[in-house]
Amino acid sequence: MRVTVLSSSRAGLAFIRGYDPGRTLNLRWLPTPAFHRDGLFTPPKRRLTLLLHQRTIARYPTIVTTETTSALLRRLPGFRSGMIHLKHGAGDREGGYNPKHRDFDLTLVNGPKDRERLIERGLGTDANIAVVGYAKFELAGKKPHRPFADRLPMALYNPHFDPEVSSFFTHGPGLAAAMAEIRGWNFVVAPHVKLKGGPALPAAPNILFDPGSAASIDMSYTEAADVYIGDASSQVYEFLRRPRPCIFVNSDGIDWQSDAHHAHWHLGQVIDRPDQLAAALGQAAAVQPQFESLQRAAIARSLDPSPISASERQARAILDFARRRAP
Repeated sequence: MRVTVLSSSRAGLAFIRGYDPGRTLNLRWLPTPAFHRDGLFTPPKRRLTLLLHQRTIARYPTIVTTETTSALLRRLPGFRSGMIHLKHGAGDREGGYNPKHRDFDLTLVNGPKDRERLIERGLGTDANIAVVGYAKFELAGKKPHRPFADRLPMALYNPHFDPEVSSFFTHGPGLAAAMAEIRGWNFVVAPHVKLKGGPALPAAPNILFDPGSAASIDMSYTEAADVYIGDASSQVYEFLRRPRPCIFVNSDGIDWQSDAHHAHWHLGQVIDRPDQLAAALGQAAAVQPQFESLQRAAIARSLDPSPISASERQARAILDFARRRAP
């Protein structure tokens, strides 16, 4: 089996090569007019890449992708490659499920929660969805990343990019101002890397603002933080690989208790205003025992721990699929 990584972003290929020192992967750049977009988090437009390079992509008998825009290939004349969607993230919001899922021959999900939801929505079946776990955990650094020189406890504020569900656009400045006043804590503000625009945040020596770096996606912050502060981002489940206190920001005052899209808010404290952050942090350790069993159960449903590594489970599923389709 030969594996080629296709990408329109040279920065993305360089990032991937950093995890492949033995050069077992073939990396192939798909040059695409970028219009000043060629960074790790700002690749050229996906649809343009797919249309320009459809013949190159179609030469591969099996395509594995972590996004659903590639469903467009199904509509192009002569495209016959088998398509596998490797679902990234394990969040609860409805935006993680869309009709494009139906265009894939096989969907690999992190846990039984996603499998059940895709089937309920008619986006897959028992036969073409496989639970394979969360391989990203295997790439987490063994030494905790400490962005501050002192040893004070650290909280990670990780707002979602979508203004419809994100607390950043409404409460971002207020939360940052509250953080600046809280003594004895450091804060990393690391929004989802797709977040664009939004309000300016006040600066403070105990706040690190990261608008998008490798540390935002390689679990550096989720591994190092003592408390997670967020809203709708699925990164909360990366943080909870080791149960720890969570605080969720209900910036829109929604009735979330019976809302499946906010199921993870049952795993920690929920605040409605920035001025409640200090008190929530102050009691985070004391109230954590009441959430720990809920957190462990949520992780099992979302990320399906197993004695067999997720990377091996993924590889087996992909290889079995490719062999079934081989001439």
